[in-house]
Amino acid sequence: MEPIRLKSISDYHKALGIDKPEQPLLSAIDLSKVEPHPGKGMLKYVFDFYSISLKRTESGNVKYRYGQQQYDFDSGILYFIAPNQVFSFDADENFSTSGYILLIHPDFFWKTSLAKTIKKYEFFNYRVNEALFVSEKEEVILKSFIKNIERENHSNIDKFSENIIVSQVESFLSYSERFYQRQFLTRKIGNHQILDRLEYLLDDYFKNENLAVKVLPTVQFLADNLNTSPNYLSGILKTHTGKSTQQHIHDKLIEKAKEKLSTTNLTVGEIAYELGFEQSQSFSKLFKRKTNLTPIEFKNTFN
Repeated sequence: MEPIRLKSISDYHKALGIDKPEQPLLSAIDLSKVEPHPGKGMLKYVFDFYSISLKRTESGNVKYRYGQQQYDFDSGILYFIAPNQVFSFDADENFSTSGYILLIHPDFFWKTSLAKTIKKYEFFNYRVNEALFVSEKEEVILKSFIKNIERENHSNIDKFSENIIVSQVESFLSYSERFYQRQFLTRKIGNHQILDRLEYLLDDYFKNENLAVKVLPTVQFLADNLNTSPNYLSGILKTHTGKSTQQHIHDKLIEKAKEKLSTTNLTVGEIAYELGFEQSQSFSKLFKRKTNLTPIEFKNTFN
């Protein structure tokens, strides 16, 4: 199914069956004022603008696919969609939600502090997952910023309006970042399961003796196999271990390299090849950087 592209915020309003936005580059939509739409099966969308949604289910069911992972709206969920990202949902005929949707065109940020800094917020890059589950107290905080934006957008626009709205958006994003970090810490069971699966995946990867298809594991490869996104995986790892995904890959590489150097008669070149390196020089350089010894020097300590 080809996704439906909505090129403007006005297009989004039209799709919801509501009046045109008061200005073309910004809109705060109160979902309590939107008539529920009957389910139409699975729908896919792509926007040319940013979308920030804070929703709770009031009735019915929806299957929402945020990248590759599915979420049910059984609690307050906050999710972020950047321009050109695909998302889809499948709602039944009784589905309705409450909350807000904040739509911002990139041109609104032109010549403001957010023009560059919005890209630092990693949750806009979570193309695989994950949405943020918010408590009722957190929801009240986030809604206060959206209501301030809505109020300012409805008032008479003056030279202060843009700066006030941008400051409210920045505060909203900063609190969202805080709540994401809270989620990393409080959802320990799920996160530790991911870490356990990561270790198993790396161990299994290096046990594979099929050298014809052996290449170095990538962050994307691990994220795909764990049904998460590279950014979210790194977020979990940094929160719980202080290391990035790439550092974990390198640590596992060095662990396996030490095992082979100390227990086999393989040459450095053969070990490098078995570990997925195309050139032994690259392997030796990494080994030296991580251990302060060359592979030969390390091997000689066992002779």
